[in-house]
Amino acid sequence: MTGILPVKKYGLHSALNMFSEYSMTDQGIFEEYTGFTEAEVKALCAQFEMDFAKTQSWYDGYELTGPKHIYNPKSVVEAMRRRKFSSYWTSTETYEALKIYMDMDFDGLRADIVRVLGGGRIRVNIRSFQNDMRNFRTKDDVLTLLIHLGYLGYDSEAEEAFIPNKEIMGEFENAMSVGSWPEVMRVLRASEKLLEDTISGREEEVAEGLDRAHEEAASILAYNDENSLSCAIGLAYYSARKDYRLIRELPTGRGFADIVFLPLPSVAKPALVVELKFDKTAAAAIQQIKDRHYTQALDGYSGELLLVGINYDKENKDKPHSCVIEKLLKGD
Repeated sequence: MTGILPVKKYGLHSALNMFSEYSMTDQGIFEEYTGFTEAEVKALCAQFEMDFAKTQSWYDGYELTGPKHIYNPKSVVEAMRRRKFSSYWTSTETYEALKIYMDMDFDGLRADIVRVLGGGRIRVNIRSFQNDMRNFRTKDDVLTLLIHLGYLGYDSEAEEAFIPNKEIMGEFENAMSVGSWPEVMRVLRASEKLLEDTISGREEEVAEGLDRAHEEAASILAYNDENSLSCAIGLAYYSARKDYRLIRELPTGRGFADIVFLPLPSVAKPALVVELKFDKTAAAAIQQIKDRHYTQALDGYSGELLLVGINYDKENKDKPHSCVIEKLLKGD
């Protein structure tokens, strides 16, 4: 009845209280009709001879309880029709609308935006939202609206929000490029070189790049611990998500790898297993990858694999980050 937003509640009670509400945070029996299902997208890719893995990275990411993967239908149709992967989000919305909400000065909102940009997830209380686009009292109200508008995906079981796909990442980047986010934009622009340095094994350059990324991110995050480091790493490797699938805390042989970058099937680049340490050594991070057999989780992957150990030493003001990179070949 009302489009993307639920029925507005006026005063203490809703003026319309005899309806069942279905929304982006609780789709109920309409889940499979919220967008294209994975089976539908696979059929379209086969029909139009388009790469399914690329389609998935561009337009998937909206997690529901039944059909786990839901795709943006408008963008999928445009990609198939034009035979080109791109952002078609502006056909229905503009990044300037996103910028308005991102720039709202609620406590902790900017830090949460940085966390999702770094590939992380943020906990959101969706129950305080008043179902309108004007009255906001907390950062949770803003984040809930972004979920309803499709700018954020939502895991209803974990009650966490995240950026769902490459198309939406581009919208956030566009909004920041014309807003008051210079420190984050500096990190994103430097991320391409950081990835090149990592693949080339230039450890000193990688450490210096992480110094800058962590310093910029910390100015917004306002904390300096392992979570801050993890967020900074995700931001620093932002451009990698063009060609990689980023997986945080991937279950491995014995334990969890902090971040794994798995290349898309059509990409001829090595996979990366990244382990972070705080006030220890980068060599210890590499040893943990080996001792706990983290590479076992990549059983379906064959090719070059980079083990990247990163340590942050908060007492070392000149060179807080250190990095060790090892290369190996992995068979099926």
